[in-house]
Amino acid sequence: MLEKIERLFGQVDMTKGRPWERIVLFTVPMLIGNIAQQLYNTVDSIVVGRYVGDNALAAVGSASPIFNLLLVLFVGISMGASIMVSQYYGSRDRENLSRTIGSSITLTFLSVILLIAAGTFAIRPVLELLDTPASIIDWCSDYLMILLWGNAGLAYYNILCGILRGLGDSVSALVYLLIATVINIALDLWFVAGLNMGVAGVALATVIAQMISAILCVFKLRKMTDLFDLKLRYLKPDGTMSTVLRLGLPSGVTQAIFSLAMVVVQSLTNSFGEMVIAANVIIMRVDGFAMMPNFSFGTAMTTFAGQNVGAGDFDRVRKGALQGTLIAVATSALVTGAILLFGRYLMAIFTQTEELVILSANMMKILAVGYIAMAVTQSLSGVMRGAGDTMTPMWISLLTTVVIRVPLAYGIAWMTRTPQLPQGRYECLWISLLSSWVLGAVITAFFYKLGGWKKKALR
Repeated sequence: MLEKIERLFGQVDMTKGRPWERIVLFTVPMLIGNIAQQLYNTVDSIVVGRYVGDNALAAVGSASPIFNLLLVLFVGISMGASIMVSQYYGSRDRENLSRTIGSSITLTFLSVILLIAAGTFAIRPVLELLDTPASIIDWCSDYLMILLWGNAGLAYYNILCGILRGLGDSVSALVYLLIATVINIALDLWFVAGLNMGVAGVALATVIAQMISAILCVFKLRKMTDLFDLKLRYLKPDGTMSTVLRLGLPSGVTQAIFSLAMVVVQSLTNSFGEMVIAANVIIMRVDGFAMMPNFSFGTAMTTFAGQNVGAGDFDRVRKGALQGTLIAVATSALVTGAILLFGRYLMAIFTQTEELVILSANMMKILAVGYIAMAVTQSLSGVMRGAGDTMTPMWISLLTTVVIRVPLAYGIAWMTRTPQLPQGRYECLWISLLSSWVLGAVITAFFYKLGGWKKKALR
């Protein structure tokens, strides 16, 4: 029994064994960890919705797309580091593996300083530019400012987790995140329900919990001296930083595109009033959980492809891509069924307002089948990224999000305007998102079949 547990939650060498089994073994603990991470924002929403009110819930939701936009550089560093680490691990190149890890740590520090300097002066003007309702703008600003000044924990946790995943270790991040999640929930309840700190309380709780998870990741990496060296000389800036950015920034830009689109669409969402804003918050929180299997399989496919490309085994990459995608699609089909059956009960967790529960549940049904399409997109994009092709997924995201999603949302809103609905129908928010997901899956599958990603491996 103990051997089976260690096998499930141990470090996974993706270059050996049956591809689907390696992928699943890597994905399971990471999926649990991703669900736990999603609990950060979800618990925030539940606590403020229950103890402060629906307007506070709307404030947290309106702030989230803006904060995600500020974090795109960390997403890029994490992805670039994960790709390089997985390929160098696959080729057993200790020197370049050590340089990559050291450079990523230093690059993260510089990025934290840059983000604080730029974000401090941008938050309030951006909220005003987006016509954030006056009833929630102060809460939004406070929430964002606390997260911004405490972003080092979030940054280092994500970058160090990317490194651990590249090494085939998805369990350490799980353990540390579960610890941090428990702390986050306890602090949420204490700060908000006990000390009446409101929206600022949930932000502060999140910052403290994330910092703890980052510190635990550092201790783990310091013990992995059998794989790489974590010495002062590897922390000095060198050409490795540019490679991390070259590989990772397209993923960061992809996240930026998505976050920017969310920010632009948030302006449209705000025009429909607090009830639709709050419904959108609830839907996005449930969406965060529904999308977790897709993101987890996508990350697993990145590590799988990276390690096997590093080992020069492209036949194994193709076999794993097919098996991993089929498993991801089956998992998303189960998630879709659960959403259709139990959607209303999920929405009721966040609010006691019956009208808001019904509105959220009906809109979630629009998105439900889109998760199957996203399973294809995330899995095949993960393969391309793991091989070193981070540009193709970026262009696909640019097309589906900027060219399709945003214009379609505003177009449907404009075409459905009536005297009773001067802003148009709010369903445009979710119909446009579903359309972009489906189109993205078709285009991603096409470019994967073309096979240009095979030529992007590190030399």
